[in-house]
Amino acid sequence: MRLSGKRILVTAAGQGIGRASALACAAEGAEVIATDRDPALLEGLRHPGLRTALLDVTDAAMIDRIAAEAGALDGLFNCAGMVANGSLQDCTAQDWDQSFRLNVDAMFHLTRALLPGLLDTAERKGTASILNMSSMCSSIKGFVNRCAYGASKAAVIGLTKSIAADYVKTGLRCNALCPGTVDTPSLRERIASAADPVQAEKDFVARQPMGRLATVEDMTPMVVYLLSDESRFVTGQSMLVDGGVTI
Repeated sequence: MRLSGKRILVTAAGQGIGRASALACAAEGAEVIATDRDPALLEGLRHPGLRTALLDVTDAAMIDRIAAEAGALDGLFNCAGMVANGSLQDCTAQDWDQSFRLNVDAMFHLTRALLPGLLDTAERKGTASILNMSSMCSSIKGFVNRCAYGASKAAVIGLTKSIAADYVKTGLRCNALCPGTVDTPSLRERIASAADPVQAEKDFVARQPMGRLATVEDMTPMVVYLLSDESRFVTGQSMLVDGGVTI
């Protein structure tokens, strides 16, 4: 029970890494507030100690409401995000704006709203943890046709380091999770929308040196670690779980 006694809020918990992480944290003894903007995706998300709540992380009123309800928190996993395809030449202004609105701006506004509760816990217990979803496709490594996505995920790393530096003396830590290519519903949607879905999946697998896509279960051990007291001396880091892509 590595998260026993901790209260953790997870965004985008309806599916993929967010859902698996919410369940993994609950299994480790945390009281989890699992949020998503889609009520249908929250259906069936059940575990002792876990409760669900609607939250569109781009909606200021919903952010204010969840912050008032959440109170003191031991952990926050900012998991919500999107992937826009396209090079600089192909990237539309809408794709660029939406990528930053969801991947960066929403993270800024939600974290800022929840900050008092996180700082309260850090002061009382000596540690609290923020985990931000970034990517290996960021300031760490460039990928073709990921202009808006890579730039926005690089901004997440910058935001993460800024928060870590500002609050390191309070006990509040902040790190970024940087996955490789993970087999999630989002990835399956992108594969299905490709001109040649079979080849698209082969291409995703081919860029992973281990020869397979990551699973959400490959991500959750790092999530639990970074939200637990085991990582109490770790802050400001970009934690790669990428199957060797960036070796």
